Amino acid sequence: MRVLVTGGAGFIGSHLADRFLREGFQVRILDSLEHRVHPNGLPQYVPARAEFIHGDVTDRNVLLSALQGVDIVSHHAAYQDYMPDFSRFLQVNAVSTALLFELIVGQRLPVKKIIVASSQAVYGEGQYRCLDHGGFQPVPRSPHQLQRGDWEVLCPCCGGSAQPQPLEERSNNPYNQYAVSKLAQEKTALGLGWLHGIPTVALRYSITQGKRQSLYNHYSGVCRIFCTRALQHLPLALYEDGHQTRDFVHVEDVVEANMLVLEKDEANGEAFNVGSGRATTILEYAHHVLNRIPCPAGLDVSGEYRRGDNRHSVSSVEKLGHLGWTPKRGLDAILDDFLEWIESSGGIPARLPDAIADMRAAGVLLSATH
Repeated sequence: MRVLVTGGAGFIGSHLADRFLREGFQVRILDSLEHRVHPNGLPQYVPARAEFIHGDVTDRNVLLSALQGVDIVSHHAAYQDYMPDFSRFLQVNAVSTALLFELIVGQRLPVKKIIVASSQAVYGEGQYRCLDHGGFQPVPRSPHQLQRGDWEVLCPCCGGSAQPQPLEERSNNPYNQYAVSKLAQEKTALGLGWLHGIPTVALRYSITQGKRQSLYNHYSGVCRIFCTRALQHLPLALYEDGHQTRDFVHVEDVVEANMLVLEKDEANGEAFNVGSGRATTILEYAHHVLNRIPCPAGLDVSGEYRRGDNRHSVSSVEKLGHLGWTPKRGLDAILDDFLEWIESSGGIPARLPDAIADMRAAGVLLSATH
C-alpha cells in the first residue's frame, strides 16, 4: 500500500515516514520545506527510499498529484507559531484539509483511511473545577489579570481558586489562531469523513518532543529552547512564574499511536488525545535540563508572559488507552534523544533566530507590571 505523509520532512512526519517504510508501505512525502523550519533545505534524514514532492498542501494541483495512487493519508503538514499572521493558520491547517477531502471526493480517489494531526491546543485554557461551583471551561485569563502577575485560573462565579482537570476529548474551547485552526481542521476531517464514507481519525497531540525537532523554529518548544540556551551558557527564560504545567510526549509514542489507529476500525470518526497524561511544571523541566547541561547563567524568571498561552494543559489518555495504547517513554528519554540529535547534527548552529526578541517586537511577549 502507498501512504502519503504531508509534512513528511518535518519532525513528527519524518518519524512516521520511517516507520511506514519499515512496515512495508510505499511512502510519498509532500513538504513545502518552510524556510523558517528547514533553512538548509531537504534534511538528510529524509529517507531516500521515499518519493519526495516539494510543494504546498494548499496548492490544488500539487496536492492532487500527490494523492494519485495513495491508499492512506497521514496529514501532518501544519503551520504553527506564536506570531500574529492569523489568516495563515487557517489557510494551511484547515483549508488544506478541506481541499484534501474535496479532491478525494471530487476525483473519486480510492483512499482507505486518513489520519490528521490535531493538537491539545483545541482545549484552550482547559477544563477546571471549583469546589463550590463545579466544573467549567474558562475564558483565557484577561490582560489585566496577567499584567498583575496573577497567573492562576479563577472560578468565574466566586473568584476563588480552581483546580485544573485532565483534558478530556468531549470538550474543546479554543481561542488563539492556532487552536481554532486545528479544531476547524479536525471537525472538517471527521465530518467529511463521516459524510463520504472515508475512515478518518484525528489525533490531538500534547507537546511532542525528541530528535529531529527543528533548531530554528520558534514554535519547536521548551526542549529546544532550554537545551540550546543552556549549551550557549545563556539563562533559561521561564515565562509567568514557571509553575504552569504541561504534558510532554515522546515522538516514538506518537508514532505508535498513529500505527494503532491506522489498524483499529473502532478509531474511525473519533478524536483521541496523545500525551503522557502526566503534569510537569516548566520549572521542573528547566531543572531537568540543567541537571544534564550545567549552565552558570541558571534561570531567568522574569514575569513576562506570552499572549494566548494557557496556564495548565495536561491531557487524559484514557480514551486511546482503551484501544491498547500507552505512553512508554518519559522526560529522560526525550532529553537523551534530543541531546543526541543536537550532537549528531554538529552541535548548535552558529546563528539561531532570536525568538524572544521577535515575540517582543510582535506584541506576543509582554511584561507583568507587579
